[in-house]
Amino acid sequence: MAHIVIMGAGVGGMPAAYEMRARLPAEHKVTVVSAVDYFQFTPSNPWAAVGWRERKEITLAIAPLLEKKGIAFIAKAVTAIDAAGNQLTLAGGDTLAYDYLVITTGPKLSFDEVPGAGPHGGHTHSVCTVDHAEAFWADYQKFLEAPGPVVIGAMPLASCFGPAYEFAFILDADLRKRKIRNKVPITFVTSEPYIGHLGLGGVGDSKSMLESEMRGHDIKWITNAKTTRVEAGKLFTTQLDDQGGVVKEHEVAFKLAMMLPAFKGVDAVAAVPNLCNPRGFVLIDEFQRSKAYKNIFSAGVCVAIPPVEVTPVPTGAPKTGYMIETMVSAIVHNIAADLEGKAADAKATWNAICLADMGDTGAAFVALPQIPPRNVNWFKKGKWVHLAKIAFEKYFMRKMKTGNTEPVYEKYVLKALGIVRLAP
Repeated sequence: MAHIVIMGAGVGGMPAAYEMRARLPAEHKVTVVSAVDYFQFTPSNPWAAVGWRERKEITLAIAPLLEKKGIAFIAKAVTAIDAAGNQLTLAGGDTLAYDYLVITTGPKLSFDEVPGAGPHGGHTHSVCTVDHAEAFWADYQKFLEAPGPVVIGAMPLASCFGPAYEFAFILDADLRKRKIRNKVPITFVTSEPYIGHLGLGGVGDSKSMLESEMRGHDIKWITNAKTTRVEAGKLFTTQLDDQGGVVKEHEVAFKLAMMLPAFKGVDAVAAVPNLCNPRGFVLIDEFQRSKAYKNIFSAGVCVAIPPVEVTPVPTGAPKTGYMIETMVSAIVHNIAADLEGKAADAKATWNAICLADMGDTGAAFVALPQIPPRNVNWFKKGKWVHLAKIAFEKYFMRKMKTGNTEPVYEKYVLKALGIVRLAP
């Protein structure tokens, strides 16, 4: 009998648990370990931050869902990994032995890389977790009584820019509905070299389309922005040119701010010798397996992927839902193969697909593969994307409730977009 432990219970960990349980014979044990006892649908957090969703609509209690499928669950943080000894240490001192470890923790939100940033003792908000979204919503309700300037964007070394764009347009739409948009100047401050870069070197016509949308919504922007510190009501950022020279020092005033932070690997994972790169992301081979430990696999935001290109202000490469879905399926297949005495042969699809809501419209992009040159390089916008994201949210939450193991992106999203799967 083998014991497979999945560390993390987000959009990678929960599907991994369901697929693992469905794929492996009953004698093998599957356990999920998570620092929190609930699943959260992260893509809905921008909606929750402006009150368009309630916490109960985008979270689920994990234990009863996994128990129904015969999957064990431990709601404790992992404090240390003994990779050589195949054992985890949990908060409180308990230990948990494993035969295979699947790391799907997501990132550590590294607010402390910019002094004064972050929702815990800092001056900026985030939409990276449902708790952060609720904190913004609490301050936003007070803000509505006495509106003022808003700053939205992404710090240096951020690697998921879509939610920043989403939130800028969602906030714009909400303020317009409340008929107070004229009282709220919005500035978008991003480490990207240009609007629409997205950590991908641009996708299709993303630069001109997103610039046009931002002009149409009266959102000002600062790109190549190396944000250095935040004080109460002030964000300090150095704007660079394409060669890394200083163009201008900005002091951007705000009454409310949402800045996505830099990402790193979580502490327990980053501390394992030879497991990670200097930022704490897991180094994997083509089969999602650790290069140093053959019984450790990893998927999602916590894996090491090099930037698409060097940028004046450091940016990371995003790991979108489709990519994570295929990473998880590859891991399940390869662990099952190893248990059967076969060689690993399943590989993830390094493609990027995103449905980005823009309040009352939306933008979809497809980059197949993620790193150029691409077979498909596609960016479109329209009301249909807004509706598609709402439908996708409902479907994914239902998938988590039922333990459905269908490949959502492969079966539904690509089909809906009229795009067939292409080799990475």
